[in-house]
Formats: sequence, C-alpha cells, structure tokens
Amino acid sequence: MTEFRPVSQAVEDYLKAIYRLEQREGKVTTTALALALDVAAPSVTAMVKRLHAMRLVRYIRYRGVVLTAAGRRMALEVIRHHRLLELYLVEALGLPWDQVHAEADRLEHVISEELEERIAERLGHPVADPHGDPIPTKAGQVKEPPGFPLSELSPGTAAVIQRVADQDPAKLRYLATLGLFPQVRVTLLEKAPFGGPMSLAVGETRCTLGGELARQILVAPVEAA
Repeated sequence: MTEFRPVSQAVEDYLKAIYRLEQREGKVTTTALALALDVAAPSVTAMVKRLHAMRLVRYIRYRGVVLTAAGRRMALEVIRHHRLLELYLVEALGLPWDQVHAEADRLEHVISEELEERIAERLGHPVADPHGDPIPTKAGQVKEPPGFPLSELSPGTAAVIQRVADQDPAKLRYLATLGLFPQVRVTLLEKAPFGGPMSLAVGETRCTLGGELARQILVAPVEAA
C-alpha cells in the first residue's frame, strides 16, 4: 500500500472504526461511532471535524460520516496490519485465536511497512485472518467473503463457516470447544422458532448453539465455499 504521513493512533482507530461501520451498517453516525469506540459524543464530533479538515472523511452534520478515498486507503492499511498480525500470532507463535485481537490492536500502529511485508511473505500472502476476516492486499483491495448468518440456515442444509465475529474472547473460546472455526463444514439439524437454539452437526459430533451467537457466524453454501 501507499505510505502516508505519520498520523496519531487515535486517527487510525477512528478511520478503522468508520470503515467497519460502513461495511456493517452503510451509514455511519457520530452516535454509532461513539458506541463503537466507547468515547463521549462531544469527543467524537471534535475528532470527526478534525478528520474532515485532514480530508480523510466527509462529514455533514445530521447526515453522517463517509471515508474519502485517502481515508479508506489509510483505514485498510491499519486493518491489513491488524489481520496479518492476528494470523502471525496464531500460526507462528501459537497464541489462541481468542487472544490475538487485543494483541494486534496494540501492535497494528507501530509495525513498519518492511515488517508487514516480511510477515505477509512468511505466511504465504494469506487472504484471511484466523477469524475469517479478509486481509486487504498491499494495493488496498479487499474481497469480502460471501456469506449469511448461520441463524438463517435452513434445517437439513450444509454450509461452510466463512467468518466469526472476533470482538468477544469468551465467545471465541466457547466456539473453539464446539469446533466452530472458519472453513469447518456444519449441517443444521434442527432450529427452534423465534431465534431459539439450533442443533448442528460438526463433523462426527453434534452441538447446540443459541440464536444470538449463530447470528455472529457467517456461512456460505457448500457449493459457493
């Protein structure tokens, strides 16, 4: 990716959060940004105005925040660092997948472009991190994996896990005990109505998963995967 002038960790954190909210919700409000970053609303408004002045976002009061092309490239650079670090920590250092998100959050702001490239080469230029999140290319391109929430799978249907939300270490530890990792094939056996628990076949074993947790796992039909 293109190198940029140094910016603060706070700026990078805001750009990354805006990108993620754009991907998930489309429109990014200052209220949603405050919740995502656990920051007071006045502080968010002040930072967004600063980012607007830096031409990294476009901000229209009452209408939300949008990344500019420069802001998007910078956000993807930080996300590339983060996801490469997560995979490196798992593959090379053997850290559990529930611990690497917090570690990568601390390291993503300080690694050099040379170290980033060495990590990518060591890992074979991977396309996804341990949780299935796509790793942006050095050129700033990112290909989102196909998928829909596991909670929407129909009984009797097989699918392959594509992506697992990585924000909650306790949930990741629990999913690991069930064998629910990216690229694992699952078959929905039964599903209770109104968002109730689901019975799954995972290889030769069976497990039960709550509806809320199932919504945080993206799957794709076997043929698409």
